[in-house]
Amino acid sequence: MSTHRTISLSEYVKKRNGVALGAPSSMRHMLKRSLGANSFYIFWHYWNPIWGYYLSCKVMKPLSQQLPLWLAIILTFAISGALHDLAITLVKWKLTFLCTPWFTLMSLIVLATKTFSISYHMYHWLIRASINIALITICFVLTCLYT
Repeated sequence: MSTHRTISLSEYVKKRNGVALGAPSSMRHMLKRSLGANSFYIFWHYWNPIWGYYLSCKVMKPLSQQLPLWLAIILTFAISGALHDLAITLVKWKLTFLCTPWFTLMSLIVLATKTFSISYHMYHWLIRASINIALITICFVLTCLYT
C-alpha cells in the first residue's frame, strides 16, 4: 500500500504559484516565477500550473512508472503539444501540427539543462527571463523552419 497522498489541484497551484487557485495575482506570480526560473527545467515547474497538474497526474506520473524518466518527459511534452495542436485544429477547422514538434524540441532542452545542471541563478531576473524566453523562441523558430 502506498503512503503517498495525491495532492489536490488547489494545493498544487498554491505550491507552484505561491498564491491560492483563482487569486487575483496568480497570473503575475506564475509569470514572475516561471520566467525568472534558474533553468529551463525549472521554468516548467511554474509555467501554467493548472495544465501542469493534469499533465503531471494523468501523463507524466503513469509514464514514469513504466518508462525511463527522460522518455516520460519527452512523451509528456509531445502529448501536451498534440493536445494543443488538437485544440487549434478544432478551433480553426484546419489540421495543425506545430505544437507537437515544438514542445518535443523544448523537452530536449529541458533534459539537457537538467542533465548538465545548467543554471543561471546568478543572473538578475531580467537576464533569466530573457534566457527562458529565448529558448522557447529558438525552439519555435527551429520548428517553423523544419516542419
